[in-house]
Amino acid sequence: MKLLKKRLAGYFYMAAAVFLAVFIIITILNHHNWAGWFLMLTCVSLAFAFKGSKLLSGMSFTLLILGAVSLAMYYPGYFRTVGTFNLSALIVPLLQIIMFGMGTELSLKDFAQVARMPKGIILGVVCHYTIMPLVGLAVVHLFDFPGEIAAGIMLVGCCPSGLASNVMAYLSRGNLALSVSVTTISTLLAPFITPLLMRLLAGSLIEIKLAAMVWDITKIVILPIIAGLAFHYLVRGKFKWLDKAMPVISMGGIILILVVITAAGRDNLLMVGGLLILAVFIHNVAGFTLGYVSARLLKFSESDARTIALEVGMQNAGLASGLALTMGKMATAGLAPAIFGPVMNINGSFLASWWHNRIPKEDIPAEQPDPPATQSLPGAL
Repeated sequence: MKLLKKRLAGYFYMAAAVFLAVFIIITILNHHNWAGWFLMLTCVSLAFAFKGSKLLSGMSFTLLILGAVSLAMYYPGYFRTVGTFNLSALIVPLLQIIMFGMGTELSLKDFAQVARMPKGIILGVVCHYTIMPLVGLAVVHLFDFPGEIAAGIMLVGCCPSGLASNVMAYLSRGNLALSVSVTTISTLLAPFITPLLMRLLAGSLIEIKLAAMVWDITKIVILPIIAGLAFHYLVRGKFKWLDKAMPVISMGGIILILVVITAAGRDNLLMVGGLLILAVFIHNVAGFTLGYVSARLLKFSESDARTIALEVGMQNAGLASGLALTMGKMATAGLAPAIFGPVMNINGSFLASWWHNRIPKEDIPAEQPDPPATQSLPGAL
């Protein structure tokens, strides 16, 4: 079986090399009508090739996202409307489905972790809601973006941590229970903290309707999670096909959300895309770095410090995208969240791979097993 996987990975690497060569040639020849398809095929081939590697498997889903986003950049018209239907109308329902999926994976035992490790959870949540908003504010002033695009950076920084942090914490040999707890608590606090931070830090950049944002976060995040939690106890396990389908639906939803936002803001991306990618990269890496340093300065263990670093740096970019839509600013404020998702997964995957090969000294007797490759798939928010 392993030999077959290696052979298949080799074939996909060769296919990726061919598609990339064709992409470069037709781009030089200015045949841009076809270039997007070959760039997409390059990313998809690499995604399947990386599935054959434990170290690179965490990058597979991000490559699928990049492949889909490349199509949106080259052919935005396909992803804006279908007939008279505006595809942006799918974003909020898809986010609700994804949050419902998160709820189905929770149980009351997860909330019991709060009593077992209160210091780590408090530090993780406090660092998350202070470091990322303040770093976002610094980045906005550093790059001097137009108001609504700058507000998108702040919006990402003020959102709760994303589901991807749990996967990365596991891959990095961090404290998975702490990661799940911080993600859960920061998400449940989002309806109260995110609007207040946006009003305080970004009120001069964009109009923030406090009550409307509280309700938007509640209906996008809290209500679906509650429904998912109920599903966990009442239905889960009775329909096995549904349990298996939820991760696939979540992954498809994430890709579609990012593609629709990219297509809507394509013209703005062409103007500020390079600088915005750099700004988002700095924002993300600063979150990882300051989260880790804060935990170590407060004498937390290495595994806990890794977890807090990932919880601080990895945001719920999908929620930020949905909020940008509800504010009517998807083509401007929605750009930073659309970029942040792939960037944080690339950076997080590299960081998790680096830490995976460096076992925390205190954890050597209880080394975690290598995670199965499929566990890396749902983490793109």
